[in-house]
This record gives sequence, C-alpha cells and structure tokens, in this order.
Amino acid sequence: MSDSRLQQRLAIFLIVVMFTGLCFQESVRADDDKYREARAKMVAEDVAGQGISNRLVLHAINTVKRHEFVPSSLFREAYIDKALPIGYQQTISPPFVVAYMTEALDPKPTDKVLEIGTGSGYQAAVLAEIVKEVYSIEIVPQLSREAGRRLKKLGYDNVHTLAGDGYKGWPEHAPFDRIIVTCSPESVPQPLIEQLREGGRMIVPLGQRYQQVFYLFEKKDGKLVPERLIPTLFVPMTGQSEEGRRVQPDPANPTIVNGGLEIDDNHDDKVDAWYYQRQVTRVKGDAPEGDYYVTFENDETGRPARMMQGVAIDGRKVAFVNLSLDLKLDNIRAGSKDYEKPAFYIHFYDQIRRSVGDFKVGPWLRSQDWERTGSRIPVPINAREAILRIGLNGAAGTMSVDDLRLSYIAR
Repeated sequence: MSDSRLQQRLAIFLIVVMFTGLCFQESVRADDDKYREARAKMVAEDVAGQGISNRLVLHAINTVKRHEFVPSSLFREAYIDKALPIGYQQTISPPFVVAYMTEALDPKPTDKVLEIGTGSGYQAAVLAEIVKEVYSIEIVPQLSREAGRRLKKLGYDNVHTLAGDGYKGWPEHAPFDRIIVTCSPESVPQPLIEQLREGGRMIVPLGQRYQQVFYLFEKKDGKLVPERLIPTLFVPMTGQSEEGRRVQPDPANPTIVNGGLEIDDNHDDKVDAWYYQRQVTRVKGDAPEGDYYVTFENDETGRPARMMQGVAIDGRKVAFVNLSLDLKLDNIRAGSKDYEKPAFYIHFYDQIRRSVGDFKVGPWLRSQDWERTGSRIPVPINAREAILRIGLNGAAGTMSVDDLRLSYIAR
C-alpha cells in the first residue's frame, strides 16, 4: 500500500474517531442535561421546598449527581425523594434527609468532617462540595471499597474512606469540626465525643430500631449539649452494634407508635414517631379520638403529602394485620399516576430489605365527614419488617386522619 493511500486511510480513521468522540460528548451532555433538570426539580420541590435554605447546601445537592451513587437499574428513581437500596442491606438516604443533616451541621469551607456510615458515598460527596476534608468510615468492607472507587472516579479527592467500625472514629485525624452519623446507634459512642472539637457539632439519629430521632449536639466544656430534632428512620449498624441494643424490636407483636397523634415531645408541631412528614399539619380540637389529628393538604397533584413509620414484623409468626383509622376527605383529585390517590399503605420487606409485597387501605376519592374505615391485609411469610405510609400520595385536596391502629392475627 502506497504512503498516500495509507495517509488517506489514517486521515479517514482519525475523522471517524473524532466524530464518534463528538457524538459521545453530545450524548453525555444531553444525558447530563436531562439529569440536571431532574436535580433542579428535586431541589426546588423536595429540598428548598421543604425548608432547606442554606445556600452552600442547596448548591451541593444541586451539583452532586445522585444517579452516580445508585445501581443503574434505579437511575430513573435517583431524583425522587426516597431511600433506595444499594446492596448489603443498606440504602442511600433520601435527598431531603441528606440536605437536612448537612444544614443542621452548618458546615464551613474550612471544616474537617468525620462521617460514620459511608454507604454509597453520596452524603460524603455532598459534604465534599462544601468543606475542606471529609473522612468517612463504613463497616461493610465491600461498600467501603465501592464508595472509595466511585468518589475517586468522580473527582472527590478531598474524601478519604476507611473500612472499619465507625463508632471507634478515626483518632489519627481527630479532632473534627463536624461529625455526621448516617446509621443509628442506641447512644452516642464515647470515641466520637472525644474526637469532636470543642465548639464542634454532631448530628446523630438515636433511638430504638424503628423509632429514631435526629439529635444535634454541640460540644461545650467537653460535654455534648443536645437538641432534639425531627423523627427519622435509619439503618442501624450491623453485627454486634445491632445485636447489643438494650431494647430490641418485637416482630411477633407489631404495633403502631403514636397512632393517636397526641405526642409532640419537642413541641415542633410535628407528630412524634412518624417521619418524612410532607404537607402535614397537626390540628387541635374536634378530633375523633383525643385532642389532636393531622391534616394532609395539597393544592396540586404530583406533590408528596404523607408521613411514614417503620414496623418490625415477622411473617412466620403473623398471618394478617388489621389496619384502621378515622378519616375525613374534601375536594380530592387523583394525580396522573395510578398510585397518586389517598390511601394507607403497608410495604413489606424481607431480611435483606427486598420488597415482598405492597398493600393498602383505600384509595378514597369522595368527600366525606369523619368515618371509621379499615381492612385486613395478609402478611407475606418472608416479611421481616414493614413501612407504613399514610397520606394523599400525590393527589390534591384535603385529607384528615386520626387514631391509626394496627392489630394482628398470629399464624
């Protein structure tokens, strides 16, 4: 082959490679544009729209590509405000929770932060957009390795990961200006108290396995000063930390906590023991039971208006549950999706937190005054826990509820 023919073919090859590269770049840009729009919508509705106002936090949530931190099969759900499974019995926290915890810490660009529970690495990435250094510990070695590789690939060089027991902290890099615990201990581990800088802040979800509350601590004179925040539900540490809890759940006797909606111990006008509360108002007076009830109100379809609670339940011991409540409805309009209707859901999960069944009381679409309603629901034999979800679920209108109860029939 002559030199001219060879040069011609080489030139054609280079043009093809360049064209392919340009097409790939355009594809990536188009794909990223699609996700950028989804991120912006999520921030507007589920983060800023729910009260998060810290400028640095909002910028970080809008910058970090959450779809990079979930399995590819869940890309379409990456910018929905909900927890998603990432394997090894762990989940990635909802964007609002990540933003809420980050804002509570009030991080500064000069801060060094310790994170307990790396998980997918998403929370670490959000922090890394704001602070100088993030040190993140994960007890599941496979998750730690995967998160470390992911964060490095995405350019988060100021995040340092370690596989190990997070409750022991990372003493060689202490003290830390901020500590964030993204798994649920029963009480604050002493090494974390020691490794927090004087004047520093720590946020921790504390409590029993299915009843947790965010606590924000500030270290003053060597001691933690607590502030009780909102209810939440986090995956606890695995192994000894979970097995050593003084109060263990009783999956053979499932029940609803604060079903009468009377308890608000921190006086924040939110219902204790129920988490992810959206478009919810606690109302005093004219309640069917006790003094209080709650109202979900939505003026446009598609927006979440709900609250949730975790329940321990063993399908080998419980055959059926009876869900019941007092209900009042006004001017209900269903959303465009089939599930966007008022209902009381129960979602069952197996021992590795895979979904094994979804059931509901409802849906309800007509206006009505207070009325008692309920239904008997079969429990899958492989169920080991459940999530209760009550609300408009994307419908518009007004829905009031009171006296939510769960009883059961043994298998």
